[in-house]
Amino acid sequence: MPSIEAIGFIEPNQGVTITSQVSGIIDKIDFDSGMKVKKDQPLVTLDSDVEKAQLQSNVARLPAAKAKYIRYQELYKKNSISKEAYEDAQASYFSLKADIESQRAQLDRRTIKAPFSGQVGLRNVFLGQYIQPSTDVVRLEDTSVMKLRFTVPQTDISDIHLGQNVEIFVDAYPETPFSGKISAIEPAVNYQSGLIQVQANIPNNDGQLRSGMFARAHIILPTLKDQIILPQTSITYTLYGDNVYIAAKDDKGTLRVKQSVVKTGEHKGDIVHVLDGVKPGDVVVTSGQVRLSNNAKVHVVESDALKSPAETPML
Repeated sequence: MPSIEAIGFIEPNQGVTITSQVSGIIDKIDFDSGMKVKKDQPLVTLDSDVEKAQLQSNVARLPAAKAKYIRYQELYKKNSISKEAYEDAQASYFSLKADIESQRAQLDRRTIKAPFSGQVGLRNVFLGQYIQPSTDVVRLEDTSVMKLRFTVPQTDISDIHLGQNVEIFVDAYPETPFSGKISAIEPAVNYQSGLIQVQANIPNNDGQLRSGMFARAHIILPTLKDQIILPQTSITYTLYGDNVYIAAKDDKGTLRVKQSVVKTGEHKGDIVHVLDGVKPGDVVVTSGQVRLSNNAKVHVVESDALKSPAETPML
């Protein structure tokens, strides 16, 4: 089957190395290495006694601050207190509310949660360990769908489109093709290399694919009908173009050859797909071309240079 071949590395649908936003001593660990976790599931909890005490203190002060603010508001409306006294009570109340929200956010940061559902790797921290924001806790990856990024020449871009089928092979399972589809195509070509980046998504419900695997991609192209294939030996490759010698009888019944420029397509092993320059039924010279010239007289010594295999190759 016709295809475009490329190579790349398997990547997860999402993947992050989880770290802490704050420093502290690990008080609780809620996961084991290699386990699957859900989004927002707690993974690690840091000691938070000081933060909880500060929060409780401010929460306890809030009702009195609110009552004072409301009372001063009524007194100010009656001109019983100064504007300055009213604004001080107002500022104290709203400042305390802001402090409580800030402390709740700080307390929440002391629980490290999974940002998305996936599978964790090897745990890098231990109970009682003091960690800082730069400390790696664990690697988390969503491997339900894997991605393969690869590059193709810009000359092939007209044959590639979103949703196109891709067969992926990895060294761990050399005989097992994994099916995927093209999910994204870079809008710009790299002007230095002439390559364009393409991404394919690969379902991975059984978890066989892992990030970092080297992969070979076969981008499946539509099967061509009535295609012409020739042995590689029949093509003469030159700087001025590719050509073949076609044998045909002249008016006197003598078999002579004529050089024909051809346009070739995909090469597979010993055969090549000819796009233009040869018609069905043409007799093509497959060897000895170096001794030939236009209108040279020839005779057939072998007529089955391209024997039909048990299964016809699909280009």
